[in-house]
This record gives sequence, C-alpha cells and structure tokens, in this order.
Amino acid sequence: MAEAQVAGVELSSGQVLPPVTYGTWKLDDAAAEVAVREAIDEGYRAVDTGQRYHNEAGVGAGVRAASVPRDRVLVTTKLRGGDQEREQSKRSFKASLRNLGLDYVDLYLIHWPLPRLDKYVECWQSMRELRDEGLIRTLGVSNFTAEYIDRLVAETGEAPAVNQVELHVGFQQAELRRQMAERGVVVQSWGSIGRGKGLLEDHRLQQISAAHGVTPAQVALRWIWEQGVPCIAKSGNPRRRHENLSIHDFHLTEEDLALIASFEQERVGKDPEVAEEF
Repeated sequence: MAEAQVAGVELSSGQVLPPVTYGTWKLDDAAAEVAVREAIDEGYRAVDTGQRYHNEAGVGAGVRAASVPRDRVLVTTKLRGGDQEREQSKRSFKASLRNLGLDYVDLYLIHWPLPRLDKYVECWQSMRELRDEGLIRTLGVSNFTAEYIDRLVAETGEAPAVNQVELHVGFQQAELRRQMAERGVVVQSWGSIGRGKGLLEDHRLQQISAAHGVTPAQVALRWIWEQGVPCIAKSGNPRRRHENLSIHDFHLTEEDLALIASFEQERVGKDPEVAEEF
C-alpha cells in the first residue's frame, strides 16, 4: 500500500503525529511483531505501545523488520504506574528502550497521572532530562486532566506536546479538547472505536456508514479526524487495518455531525481521577 499523503498534526517539538496511529494494546510479542511489520508496510507511520502492554519487544522487532526506514516511523511508549518515581522512571524508560531495541523513542508518555501517588511531576522532570540526552524526541502524557497539566507547567515550565485520552463518538470530550487547545496540547484519542463495547453496532453510526458506503469504524475514525484529533486504531485483520487507515475519501455532512452529537456521553475505560494502573 502506498504511504498515506494526508498531513498529520504538528507537535510543539516539530514532529508530526499522523491521523491514524497503529495501536498494539492486548497483542503479545509474537503477534505484535507480525502486525506492526505488516501495518507499517501497509502505510501506517506511527505505532503505539506501553510498558504495561508487555509487548515492547515485539513492537520494536516489527518496526525494525518493516521495509520503511526507522526515522519515518513514530514510535510511542509509556511509563507504567509502578515506576512512577524520579530515578526509577529513568530506569524504566531505559528498560523500554532495550525492550524495543531502538536508539530512541519518538514520543514518551506518562501513562496515567495516579494522583494518589503524586509522583507525576518528578517523573516529568526525569523525562525532560532523558530528552536532553537525546533518548526521547517528544514528551507527552496520557489520561491527564487540565488541572494536572497546569501543575506540570507551573512546576516545570513546560506543557506536554500530547495528551492521549479516551475519545470516541460515544465520549466526545468537547470540554477537554477545548482546554487542551487553549494550552497548546495536541489531543490524541485512544478507545477510538469503543473497544468492542457495542459502539459500532449503534444504529445511528450504521445509518451514516451505509449512506457513505464505508464501515461504522471508518465513520467513527473520520469523525475524530474532523475534530482535528489524531487517533489510535488497532486491528490484527489486514482488511480492517486498511479500512482504519482509509478515512480520507469521504466527509461527514452537517446532518451526520448532528446525529453523532446525539450520542450518549459515557466512558468505556477508566476514570483518570481515580484509576490505579501499576
């Protein structure tokens, strides 16, 4: 498949986040190696993993085995909650780098804020030092509220380039998107098609997809992109991977957008204010 020509979103670091990143949550090392290599060869130019996914070795092997040069693939991984401490977070990152078998990580995120631990600021400081060593290109967070990001800025003088959050047609996060835009933080969506919780079976989404001759998943991802938000989408199926990447040949109408606005606002994943992820 030819490389997609649709421009992504430029981050404060100067890197560009493509419209669709290939997600690897729940893939083991063996499956991740194959799927990541195939996804890159099919046209994906960004791959997302995390230490908590226990598949960094497979993801890194897939990146290295792909036919696309390493510097044209944006690789994201994340600091797990159990390693949230200033020096331990550095050790954890270097373990991720070894697992991936790469010289650097393009985008490194604090996976969850874990406010009860109150360690995310010191981890952010450690990540800045790792970036100064040339080991990380861009710093970001995941599942952060505006309040937590404001604290990072107040105590370190730097906002994250990216905030990766649950966002989909069933949980549209309009207020958080507004808050992040005000702070110059790019929102990236996870759970983009509802994580198998029935969102794609919604009759309204199916009605829109039938009108455009596309799949419900493509409508869901297209809606996210039309909000200016790059997304993460995962599938081990080559046909679905192709469909998830192919969301630029149609546009949603005003009627489509009005119908999507009527979707219920419910989380599928955990609430970052109370989530415990170790």
